[in-house]
Amino acid sequence: MRRIGLIGGMSFESTLVYYKLANEMVRDRLGGLASADIILHSLNFEEVVAMQKAGRWDLAAAHLAGSARALQAAGADCILICTNTMHLIASEVQAAVDIPLIHIVDETARALNARGLKRPLLLATRYTMEHGFYAQGMKALGIDVMVPEADDRGDMHEIIFGELCAGKVIDTSRARAMAMIERAKDAGADSVILGCTEICLLLDHETLPLPCVDSTTVHTRAAVDFALAIPGGQREAA
Repeated sequence: MRRIGLIGGMSFESTLVYYKLANEMVRDRLGGLASADIILHSLNFEEVVAMQKAGRWDLAAAHLAGSARALQAAGADCILICTNTMHLIASEVQAAVDIPLIHIVDETARALNARGLKRPLLLATRYTMEHGFYAQGMKALGIDVMVPEADDRGDMHEIIFGELCAGKVIDTSRARAMAMIERAKDAGADSVILGCTEICLLLDHETLPLPCVDSTTVHTRAAVDFALAIPGGQREAA
């Protein structure tokens, strides 16, 4: 089994989900008491958030690149950045190491394409929804991403940072998110991307009015596939 390197702590609420899912997936596939071979470097999210707010993506890139190098030195065979937003600087992190970085946008796009979904609503932090890296990456893979209107983008950003990252799951916020999805459905969306690794704590894909791809799940599954040397063509569609 190959060793998975996780750059986590952004937030630790979603990193817990990554760790749990990876171990469950390995156990399901190998049976018995099998679990994943994982190295985790959990960053101080307060420091990362300060860089985000200041627009210092250069500092954030250097910070995560250092984490990736440490994971490689500790024996990791691949790297995952356990957050969608910080994939804004994924290319810099990949350039810092010789092992593959499994990219959450690529894996989410692959899952959408496998299901024939081409017009998803992206629910995520404002950085992810507005910086363009997510939509551009998806467009290159044949997917036309929708984002909520400005007020809804602000609401979703606050739900993520003010509630989910602090371990708070609030019913009224779930209702607000569901209303965003309904509006997108009326505007032509054919699916929804849970494009923040904490949103799976708030929304259950089985209750949504549109087909859903949870980026956390597909990202973790890709890492487990890599760890178990499963070719891309044999992966589940998620």
